[in-house]
Amino acid sequence: MLAEKLKLPACFIAALVTCTTADAETTYRWVDPLTGTTVLSDLPPPPGAKQVSRITTTSSQSSERPIPYAVRRASEKYPVVLYTSVNCAVGCSEGRSLLDGRGVPFTEKVLNNPAELAELTRDLGKEVSIPAIQVGRQHEMGFDKASWNALLDAAGYPEAASAAGERRAKAER
Repeated sequence: MLAEKLKLPACFIAALVTCTTADAETTYRWVDPLTGTTVLSDLPPPPGAKQVSRITTTSSQSSERPIPYAVRRASEKYPVVLYTSVNCAVGCSEGRSLLDGRGVPFTEKVLNNPAELAELTRDLGKEVSIPAIQVGRQHEMGFDKASWNALLDAAGYPEAASAAGERRAKAER
């Protein structure tokens, strides 16, 4: 009788642990024994690594969904800014869809008047056409899917969003 009473809580705890770790993301930090450099990765460290630390985050620890390691790394080095305007319809939505489809985090700056457009032209040093994308220090004017993809590829952004990220994004909409 006691064994039956303990099975139910044990099953409940096992199910709870499984549910809470399903969206977990682990990042490892260690010192490489050969080079002495600090390494951050989503892969476990090799044998012999020193000062190993493991950081696991879950969606319950953060209000935002976890960003895949490759995307997080690319966005730290090469942040993406999408320049749009109030009057931009098709090109801007296509650009936004491309970034969303690849799971690229980006900042959208809406240019509301000609003075803001002139300021951006002065900052970039060339004529601006909307939509425009900035990846790190590189710019592309107007929406051209191949050019935008080449710019994102060069910065190290994955070609497509992860399946888990796409499911979460659809659930949030």
